[in-house]
Amino acid sequence: MKPDKEDDMNSPEAALLSPDAGDIQKRSVVIAGHRTSISVENAFWRALLGIARARGVSANRLITEIDRSRKGNLSSAIRLFVLAETMKAANRS
Repeated sequence: MKPDKEDDMNSPEAALLSPDAGDIQKRSVVIAGHRTSISVENAFWRALLGIARARGVSANRLITEIDRSRKGNLSSAIRLFVLAETMKAANRS
């Protein structure tokens, strides 16, 4: 099955190249059974989805893990997590 356009954009590199990479969208997520919303740029969201897929977990589960260890705003914590994971991957290359 051919991946859809959203799947094609889940790598950090591809997520940055998208024309809407910097657009911020509010998304509903579930953290420890409670609905909340986050606002992050499309590039960070797509990269987060790629990281979750690589780890074999759902985006909600990964966000729950980020939430447990965060200091401050959840949206910022997600951005910092994606940045750290991307930097780790770059250092392994």
